[in-house]
Amino acid sequence: SKGVKMDLQAFLKPQVLPAAEADVVLSGRFKGADGEPEAFHLKGISEEENAFLRRSCQKPGKGLEGPSFDRERYLRKFTAACVTFPDLKSEALQRSGGVIGEEALIGAMLTAGEYAKLLRAAQEVCGFITAGEADGGKSELKNGSGGETAN
Repeated sequence: SKGVKMDLQAFLKPQVLPAAEADVVLSGRFKGADGEPEAFHLKGISEEENAFLRRSCQKPGKGLEGPSFDRERYLRKFTAACVTFPDLKSEALQRSGGVIGEEALIGAMLTAGEYAKLLRAAQEVCGFITAGEADGGKSELKNGSGGETAN
């Protein structure tokens, strides 16, 4: 392409930056020992991981119907896969929530609004949406260095 720099080296593993990470405070309900709101830490997942999640949410069709896709289940699994803190796999955390499984824990521990905010943050760290698309340009996500990721 004319005017577009083409450098294969930019795509080689050592040159590629790691997946985006972000911290997001969902609400004041989760407080640390210091009384300050505790942030959820998220990390973008690879397309390989995402494809596995999509396949795990397909249900075979019956009769002449083709397979169906459980979008709600996928979004929960996708969001849970992006959360690195708190550890949603923690048995103690799941026991505290009275559930088994990361997706169930998200549903039990978060309000509907908190879940929506966490889902938007997961979509943002994976590059599906930008900070501006996520919340009108007023992102509360912080990158790993603590700086704002908003426009």
